[in-house]
Amino acid sequence: QVQLVESGGGLVQAGGSLRLSCAASGGTFNNWDMGWFRQAPGKEREFVAAINWRGSRLYYADSVKGRFTISRDNAKNTLYLQMNSLKPEDTAIYTCAAGSTTPRYEDYPFRGQGTQVTFSS
Repeated sequence: QVQLVESGGGLVQAGGSLRLSCAASGGTFNNWDMGWFRQAPGKEREFVAAINWRGSRLYYADSVKGRFTISRDNAKNTLYLQMNSLKPEDTAIYTCAAGSTTPRYEDYPFRGQGTQVTFSS
């Protein structure tokens, strides 16, 4: 059974940084395209970033381009999201997902439970 477990969320201040991790198990991580999504309170879930199985193709939402970096370590079965220059509007639950690189959440058959990122003034 495929499991995705996110970690690394927390409180962050203006201009701060966080690195989210997503540990995968129960499948062949090396074969999966992966993505990050987020959902802020009262808003629709939105695409953040995606990476293909080799790590050679990266995709970003315009809202995070230049600030966030998606990466993966296939030897550790782990996906990362480095978030820099954080803004209040980045407050959300961040979820990793496996199986695609599209911006549509429904295209990813495997999803984690999410980790909370909260902007602290």
